[in-house]
Amino acid sequence: MSLTLSLDFQFTTSIEKLWSALTDSSKLAKWVMENDFKPVVGHRFQFRTQPINGWNGIIDGEVLIVEAPNRLSYTWESAGEKHTVTWTLKDLGDGKVNLHLEQTGIGNAQGLEGAKWGWTKMCGQLEKVLEQ
Repeated sequence: MSLTLSLDFQFTTSIEKLWSALTDSSKLAKWVMENDFKPVVGHRFQFRTQPINGWNGIIDGEVLIVEAPNRLSYTWESAGEKHTVTWTLKDLGDGKVNLHLEQTGIGNAQGLEGAKWGWTKMCGQLEKVLEQ
C-alpha cells in the first residue's frame, strides 16, 4: 500500500523568492533541516537533524527534477521508506504564490499524518524565512 500526501500553501512573496527558499541550502536549513542540497538533477544529498526515538535523524535524497522556478522533485529516504517529494510553484498574481506539495510512496496512515504535521509546521517556518 502506498499513500500520497497532497498539500497546498499560499505565500505573499515572489515566485523567485519562494524558489530560492526551496533550492538554496542555507535557506532550506532555516525551515527544513541542515543539508547539503544543490538544485542539480542527480545530486545526492542529506537532510540532517537531531536523532530522536531510535531514528538516526538522517534523510537521504536524490534530486529528480529541477524546472526553475516551477517544479522541484527529489527522493526522501529514511527509516526504511523511500518517498518522492514534488513541489510545484504557481504564481497567482497580486504578489501571491501557491506552493503545492505532493509526497508519494508513504507506507501507512501514521506516516501520512506525520508527514502532514511535519510539512505544515515547516511551511509555517518557511513563511518566516520569506519575510526576512
